[in-house]
Amino acid sequence: MRAFFIATAVFLAVLAFDQATKVWVERAFALGESVEVFPVFALTYVRNQGAAWGLFQGAHLWLAGFGAVAVVGCCLFWRRLFGPHAWAPPLGGLLLAGIVGNLIDRVRLGYVVDFLDFHWGDAHFPCFNVADSAICVAVVALIVLQTWADRRARAEDAPAPEETAP
Repeated sequence: MRAFFIATAVFLAVLAFDQATKVWVERAFALGESVEVFPVFALTYVRNQGAAWGLFQGAHLWLAGFGAVAVVGCCLFWRRLFGPHAWAPPLGGLLLAGIVGNLIDRVRLGYVVDFLDFHWGDAHFPCFNVADSAICVAVVALIVLQTWADRRARAEDAPAPEETAP
């Protein structure tokens, strides 16, 4: 039960932060407006009608459907996806918050609000948002945790080295 509360708390906090930042950007910036914060970072309001990095532009209904299926799949297969790790509840909450945050945008607006703009001179990494960050952090952390768990399991299953008599 404790794991459920941790996952729910992370989910609600990240989802609220994601949606609040998107509403703020939509109210504070004109579409395409950019404000330099640091020499390599700006806040730039863009509307992404595709997936990550602008792939699949115009496929927001398909992407919304995929997001809904991903949420249901994560809930139904929680233990299989996230495993028994102590970090599973917060990382699961983080992943679901990211998926739901972008899903809300797709359903409500028909696009996703992106605004975090990292760049080096004129070279820009595609804009993203808090939900995208949550998804990426959760996926990378889950991959690292699973890799460690797999290595530990292999080490425990490996036969002990034979001892040689003197």
